[in-house]
Amino acid sequence: MRCRLEPVKKVARTIKEHLWDILNAIVLKVSNGPAEEVNSSIKALKIRSHGFRNKQRFANAIYFHLGGLYLYPEGMSRRISPLELVKRRVFYEALFN
Repeated sequence: MRCRLEPVKKVARTIKEHLWDILNAIVLKVSNGPAEEVNSSIKALKIRSHGFRNKQRFANAIYFHLGGLYLYPEGMSRRISPLELVKRRVFYEALFN
């Protein structure tokens, strides 16, 4: 290496050591973004809950909030918030009564 600046040498060594990993990440378009998203969501859940009594309840909360469950009745074609359901019910009751 011809450069005499130590920080530049350190960067060059790091790139040389991890070159195949860098190339694989670029070619295969893989990222740890989804894993970081899940970790961030779990951390936010833990903070929002102000703690759990035991590990099993924490695991249950993770499964419930991040499990991707579809908890709406079978006839519904898209997800509607509970608030939207209440608004619709009030509207239809006022319309037909």
